[in-house]
Amino acid sequence: MQATVAIVIFLCAYVLIATEKVHRTAVALGGAGLMLLLHITDAEDSFYSEESGIDWNVIFLLLGMMVIVSVLRQTGVFEYVAIWAAKRARGRPYRLMVMLVVLTASASALLDNVTTVLLIAPVTFLVCERLALRPEPYLVAEVMASNIGGTATLVGDPPNIIIASRGDLSFNDFLVHLAPLVVLLMAVFCLLCRWLFRSAFRYDPKLAAEVMALKEREVITDRRLLVQGLAVLAVVVAAFVLHPVLHYEPSVVALLGAGLLVAATKVTTEDALGEVEWPTLVFFAGLFVMVGGLVETGVIGEVSEAAADATEGRLGAAAMLLLWASAGLSAIVDNIPYVATMSPIVADLVRQYPGDDGQVLWWALALGADLGGNATAIGASANVVVLGIAARHGSPISFWYFTRYGLVVTLVTVALATPYLWLRYL
Repeated sequence: MQATVAIVIFLCAYVLIATEKVHRTAVALGGAGLMLLLHITDAEDSFYSEESGIDWNVIFLLLGMMVIVSVLRQTGVFEYVAIWAAKRARGRPYRLMVMLVVLTASASALLDNVTTVLLIAPVTFLVCERLALRPEPYLVAEVMASNIGGTATLVGDPPNIIIASRGDLSFNDFLVHLAPLVVLLMAVFCLLCRWLFRSAFRYDPKLAAEVMALKEREVITDRRLLVQGLAVLAVVVAAFVLHPVLHYEPSVVALLGAGLLVAATKVTTEDALGEVEWPTLVFFAGLFVMVGGLVETGVIGEVSEAAADATEGRLGAAAMLLLWASAGLSAIVDNIPYVATMSPIVADLVRQYPGDDGQVLWWALALGADLGGNATAIGASANVVVLGIAARHGSPISFWYFTRYGLVVTLVTVALATPYLWLRYL
């Protein structure tokens, strides 16, 4: 009975988020409140459980990086990068998009994808303003590139960290097995952008000439703060990359970096926290509680186990089903709790095959979850963050605007991942 109620609450919340009749933060809080009110989950499971509770690592990673970005914004560095990018693209909209998505994907392989979009979004707004371009297509393309690029490494996407822990996989394992495919996917994605966002590429020679005449160095307003901010950011990035050695969670690293930056500079606490996307953080908390209700009642577990049973011990069938089922489910629920729920089942499946044969199942799970996160506006953490930033800057991106592009990108990328897994491992 409770499982049915949990499903009804989640589906109703999902419909409200998709139709945008009610603000998504209010929907998430309302859904979470109903889950708690009806004892589908409780405070213990919602606030303290690693399996079904709020993922505080995600919340505090976002908070820490939002503070760092807030401090950096006061130096003028984002204006600098915006002018530099516009000049290198010579004001050509499509060339600019390719430059931004490649930069985003590359950064997402070293940073996590949420951190990357937090850094690239301010640049996007500034450069689009200079060239009188709509920022929404560029933001959507960038967040999709971040999800694709983040697939390449252990630290690039939060689900990869969970998979690495469960599967005893190293940073180099992800690099060797997934990075070659990601390079191919990014090449295809850049070509896909030319068709998907063709209506957004309107070239204005006059504005392009004005941008070419700008001197980017002149927009830096505080060089000392810039040096301090970049130094802290470099240390934070290094700690992300060295996670397998240092064993500090990214959330801890981000909070320490944010605290150090605020304490060691003249930036006030009020200014540093003023740019934090609080509605986005609250939305995540509510979403985690709702998904936790599905976990607690066994809904997600039953779906995952049914998918595993359907393969009947055939490795090829298991990998393909896992790839496509993960992509489909990650489009509906955030891929972090999905992977957390699915990884124990995959671990059991992997042990059923001799040697390293079963390892392909981990790559199928990673590709399905990471690439499937592009399908809808709430499929991945980076998507939600970008929607929050866009709304704050007066350029709201609707659920369906994102999803109509996301579904195409997901279908194409997962379709390309299918022969890659089959030919390389099966």
